[in-house]
Amino acid sequence: MEMGSVTQAAADAAKLEGRRLRMEGKSSAIDHTIRSPGTISINFQGAFIVDEASSNPLTPIDDGPQHDTDIRLPNHQAVIGGSLAKLVYFSHEPNSKDLGGRLNFLRYETDQIDQCLGFIKRLQSEHHQQNGSKSGKMSIMATGGGAYKYYEEMKRVLGVEVLREDEMDCLIMGLDFFITEIPQEVFTYNDADPMHFEEARADIYPYLLVNIGSGVSMIKVSGQSKFERIGGTSLGGGTLWGLLSLLTGARTFDDMLQMAETGDNGAVDMLVGDIYGADYGKIGLKSTTIASSFGKVFKMKRQGEHQAEDHGGLSGEGREDDNDASSSQPVFKPEDISRSLLYAVSNNIGQIAYLQSEKHNLERIYFGGSFIRGHRQTIQTLSYAISFWSKGEKKAYFLRHEGYLGSVGAFLKRQPRNWGRRNSFEERPASMFTNQPREN
Repeated sequence: MEMGSVTQAAADAAKLEGRRLRMEGKSSAIDHTIRSPGTISINFQGAFIVDEASSNPLTPIDDGPQHDTDIRLPNHQAVIGGSLAKLVYFSHEPNSKDLGGRLNFLRYETDQIDQCLGFIKRLQSEHHQQNGSKSGKMSIMATGGGAYKYYEEMKRVLGVEVLREDEMDCLIMGLDFFITEIPQEVFTYNDADPMHFEEARADIYPYLLVNIGSGVSMIKVSGQSKFERIGGTSLGGGTLWGLLSLLTGARTFDDMLQMAETGDNGAVDMLVGDIYGADYGKIGLKSTTIASSFGKVFKMKRQGEHQAEDHGGLSGEGREDDNDASSSQPVFKPEDISRSLLYAVSNNIGQIAYLQSEKHNLERIYFGGSFIRGHRQTIQTLSYAISFWSKGEKKAYFLRHEGYLGSVGAFLKRQPRNWGRRNSFEERPASMFTNQPREN
């Protein structure tokens, strides 16, 4: 090989390696942006996302809640909303004379409600210390199942009036707010442009909201306070959590999502390539397309049983080495099972959402709820499903604060009219790849 060819080959290899490292860095940055979406500042002029370390007035209890994001906004008190263990509360900006402040977000496991109420008690104490005799009455707004299940306990522990808000009203109000008011909040996802932000917009109706919690509700929104539930499915986050609890050793939903990141669904699912040996281009199916979720399990299990029978029978008679016989049984890794089931649930939700959007002539499809949790594979799967079934004509839209739509909606019900008006905010520079992790 000539020296020039060697030099060119080395240069090409270096270029490819540099590109790979940049893509890995970009991928890591995107994951961080989705999971740690920064803070949002709101005042009477408007709202914007601020990618900076927050200064929360209180430090959460160790091993308790996870501090997700902050929002700055006009004067208010506190709110519980969304799922049972989600808390949103207001705090003033330290050393600031502005009327605005910050809305803080925390997330608790459902068995940590005592810690959640204990944290609110600390907020009460801090509020009283800062305001003294001028301290106003703290307001607690609750929505969702927790507004009823924990109503008496919240009143007893906190000693305040708990105002219960309708869950669906709050959900839609919160989403409308994020879509119309917050820049760099709504985004789409695809392989070519993994995180493309949509501009905040006023002409948002009609649209479809797919709210994925334990189950799935699909809501057609025609205007302010004009909505109807048009469908859904019982196969949602609770299905994934329940089945993976039985099939793997994971104990939390986040553990399951983390296992899915390293899994190979091809070890469990039957793919198009397993059937045809290649793509089925005539009908637009790639070789990696899932033909049957968990489709390989039965076949591999039967093969293992036959092998066991050939080595002495399933009863173990005639086996010289039990370890050798047991090694013939197929082993399905929990990571592969997690990934397969995540794809199965997400693909099913995506297809139903597309069909509902077609039936009701809805162009925009927004996904929200605690199932997503900023998990890249979930977002990618839902996006692919909408794009695949619509032949690229429709997109799936996601929000960086997707888990707090209901709680923010409950908060907004107690706000002055016309606060944070759209497009009245001062533009602030914010890079989607410069977020820094915040200390809790």
